[in-house]
Amino acid sequence: MKPVIALVGRPNVGKSTLFNRLTQTRDAIVADFAGLTRDRHYGNGRLGRHEFIVIDTGGFEPDAGSGIFKEMARQTRQAVAEADVVVFVVDAREGLSAQDHDIANELRRLGKPCVLVANKAEGMHDGTKLVDFYELGLGDVHGVSAAHGQGIRDLVELALEPLQLPEPEDDEDDGELKPIKLAVAGRPNVGKSTLINTWLGEERLVAFDLPGTTRDAISVPFERNGQRFELIDTAGLRRRGKVFEAIEKFSVVKTLQAIESANVVLLLLDATQGVTDQDAHIAGYILESGRAVVIAINKWDAVDSYQREQIQRQIETRLPFLKFASLHFISAIKRQGLGPVWQSIAQAHKSATRKMTTPVLTRLLLEAVQFQSPQRAGMFRPKLRYAHQGGMNPPVIVIHGNSLEHVTAAYKRFLEGRFRKEFDLVGTPLRIEFKSSTNPYADKDD
Repeated sequence: MKPVIALVGRPNVGKSTLFNRLTQTRDAIVADFAGLTRDRHYGNGRLGRHEFIVIDTGGFEPDAGSGIFKEMARQTRQAVAEADVVVFVVDAREGLSAQDHDIANELRRLGKPCVLVANKAEGMHDGTKLVDFYELGLGDVHGVSAAHGQGIRDLVELALEPLQLPEPEDDEDDGELKPIKLAVAGRPNVGKSTLINTWLGEERLVAFDLPGTTRDAISVPFERNGQRFELIDTAGLRRRGKVFEAIEKFSVVKTLQAIESANVVLLLLDATQGVTDQDAHIAGYILESGRAVVIAINKWDAVDSYQREQIQRQIETRLPFLKFASLHFISAIKRQGLGPVWQSIAQAHKSATRKMTTPVLTRLLLEAVQFQSPQRAGMFRPKLRYAHQGGMNPPVIVIHGNSLEHVTAAYKRFLEGRFRKEFDLVGTPLRIEFKSSTNPYADKDD
């Protein structure tokens, strides 16, 4: 088992910057804005041959009485409970605060091994500014600079030292299948975090009745029926004109990156709101990125028969370009309709990674041409000769021949339908590319 290190501290002390440094990624959003991180955020780190898991947490306010700060405090306590060692991060520049004392008291009560780290300590060679932190009663204070990478290796060694880790054995499972990356995307407040919490059976993500609660793309490991998944809860995407805060702009970027890196995207819609223009924009981006997609209408239990009929019509009119995607009607909070969603996710991933051999593709192509020839364009009639697979996730079929630039969009859709039916491609876009042979004598003079 990999050891777990939780980063805890008050807002804006540099926990996310330290998380990115330890994991050697940019997975956590970093900005000069207090209270940016709200959920537990997991990442993998390595020191030599030792691997470990890092948990980034939101600003910790142990005495928060209500609202989002109470939820954030509960998330932090859960991270501490999961951790083998806690790294308590304080701000060397701002000095000791009353909130630092509150957090120290809470950590002592929770009883986990703790390493006290003063971040932003670059240039403090004599360490005199760090003396005040000894008042916290948590032992030695270790000055680091997450932004500049100073003292990070020593910090990890200190954190792992009390765990007495054995030397790791050589990996023998190099052939192990990678987890399927599943991103849950949609507008703000459609129930994305609630759905993932329902799948996990615990409140791993902050689910709060406030649009925009999730601001980062949060990744959570999950296993179902022997298949490993990486669930990605994304920040809700608003229309560009509605994105006022710099933080929300960062969130949009993280969401788009999450969609790009996913194997399958679950597009979650809100039955009580209908299919909006913004839903169509998000669906369009998923299609553009080539990700496999499953559509789920959440809060289906909260609408009457008339509203259900209207939503189904809206899907037909506003999302006609996702006809290949499976459609499900669910209630995340009541656990209704979730089983078939997993079946469609598995089918979409299988379709997106389907291997198609050149002989079969060429046979299907020639049979399609024999059934219906492409339309002549003036003196040119496209000649389709053979096809091969050009990529997966999404599947790409490359067709070679002559004068293929004259193939119409309607004929391209006809070919796509033939290929989809033969290979049972459901839930994934299919891209068809045409490559015309060039005439080596075309540019020569008579």
